[in-house]
Amino acid sequence: MSEKERELAIEIEDEAGLLEELGAALKATYHDMPLDTKHERVYRESLALKLHNFYTGCERIFCRISEELNGGLPKSHDWHVRLLRKMTLEIEGIRPAVLSRETASILDEYRSFRHVVRNIYGFEIKMSRMKPLLDSFDTALIAVRKDLSSFVGFLRKAG
Repeated sequence: MSEKERELAIEIEDEAGLLEELGAALKATYHDMPLDTKHERVYRESLALKLHNFYTGCERIFCRISEELNGGLPKSHDWHVRLLRKMTLEIEGIRPAVLSRETASILDEYRSFRHVVRNIYGFEIKMSRMKPLLDSFDTALIAVRKDLSSFVGFLRKAG
C-alpha cells in the first residue's frame, strides 16, 4: 500500500469513528428530548445541528477521497450534489465506487437537510422535517459504515 493510500485509509477510519460518536450523541439527545415547549426548542436545534454534522462528516471523507484519488473536487455551484454522485461511480483503474447508489440516496436526504439548516434560523426548523431523518439514522449510519469499510479494504489491498 502506498503512503497516500495508507494515510487515506486511516483518515477515513478516524472520521468514521467520529460519525459513530456523533450517532451516540444524537440518539441520547433524541431520547432525552423533553416534550415541554420551553426546552424542546433547544433540543430540536441541537438535533438539527447533529444531523447537519452527520452529513458534513460524510462529505469530509468524500472530499478527501476526491482530492487524493480523483484529482480534486467538482468545480460548479452544485459541487456538493456532484461529489455525492461521484462517490457512487467506479473510476476504472483508480478506485471502485465508494458508496452504493442506495447509500447515496439515503445520504442525499441528509445533504438536503444540511442545506436547509445552513439557510434558516434554528428556531425555524420543524420537527416534522427532522423526524424521518432521525428515525432512519441507524440505517444511514450502518450503510455508510459498511460502504466505507469496503472502500478501506480496497485501499489496504491496493498497495
